[in-house]
Amino acid sequence: MTEKLAGHLLVETLVAQGVTHAFGVPGESYLAVLDGFHVHADRIRFVTCRQEGGAAFMAEAQGKLTGRPGVCFVTRGPGATNASIGVHTAFQDSTPMVLFVGDVASDTRDREAFQEVDFCSFFGPSTKGMAKRVERIDEPRRIPEYVARAFATAMNGRPGPVVLVLPEDMLTQAVDTMALPLPRVEPVETWSDPGSLRALRELLLKSERPFVIAGGGGWTPQAAQALQRFAENWQLPVGNAFRFQDTFD
Repeated sequence: MTEKLAGHLLVETLVAQGVTHAFGVPGESYLAVLDGFHVHADRIRFVTCRQEGGAAFMAEAQGKLTGRPGVCFVTRGPGATNASIGVHTAFQDSTPMVLFVGDVASDTRDREAFQEVDFCSFFGPSTKGMAKRVERIDEPRRIPEYVARAFATAMNGRPGPVVLVLPEDMLTQAVDTMALPLPRVEPVETWSDPGSLRALRELLLKSERPFVIAGGGGWTPQAAQALQRFAENWQLPVGNAFRFQDTFD
């Protein structure tokens, strides 16, 4: 065979990114992807859920626990709107997540097709959006590019959710078997330079009522322990930001 379905290529890109589980509610708009999950069942598992909101929360929880994007698949219209609560939670909690939405076919777009929704407008991104980035994949050969960028966007800077829209006719197109996933994306590691740490020390020594507010994404058990040692050594009072009470004992 010299060709494969674009839906199969999409599953292969997830495997290349280290994804072991994807959560979702099956829908007719991404049957080619479900077929890909079946073909690659020995490397990745699709967890069938009863409702898209639960599937999105499962993906969000996995993103919180692993630091890599949790993956959720839903179908168009109500499937996407049901999943939006999990996307909104991922945005507010700075959790890396990628939501894939099966969409109407390209030749019926903007014709009020059954359950058609403008997902770019619905999910953002804007000052009050639900996602860091929303993109539509119209060209099957660019699937590896879009998926790699989605993972990079979800993990870097302030982590958060990314939405990728998948026209159902795009997923059933044939691509060359030589079309391969891009390498695994890793988040950029950041740290404070010595000069900044010295400046922070001077500020703390001069401060009268310093107070630590612990919050934001990217926490690990080791980071939480390091914060606790820092606060104890400097005898600093600590408060937790909303929904980040577990970052400090």
